[in-house]
Amino acid sequence: MPDDLDGVWKALSDITRRSILDLLRQGPHTTTAIVEAFPHLTRFGVMKHIDVLREAGLIQTREEGRQRINSLNVVPIRQIYERWVGRFEELWASHLLRIKEDAEAQAAQAQVKKRRRHG
Repeated sequence: MPDDLDGVWKALSDITRRSILDLLRQGPHTTTAIVEAFPHLTRFGVMKHIDVLREAGLIQTREEGRQRINSLNVVPIRQIYERWVGRFEELWASHLLRIKEDAEAQAAQAQVKKRRRHG
């Protein structure tokens, strides 16, 4: 059964698309400005990446005259967070706390042994 976020995962799997999203985190950009930010890619290549991001719902585009203004839509990323990170956050936190406690206990034991040898 495919996850309804599969398109978002696919879009996020590419470093260029993630870089476009990083650019849009700074604020809306015209399509031309996005293309210019990636001089190593062709305009067509950048447009394909923008299309994938748009189809995944990660970019919203509006037209102003002859320009297309692209904005970041964080809702799908938030959905991924809630689905995959949020559910495991408590589990991860408890494991990390246990590791911290174990490390502190081992450090305390090492200090006791060191004092016994020198004291």
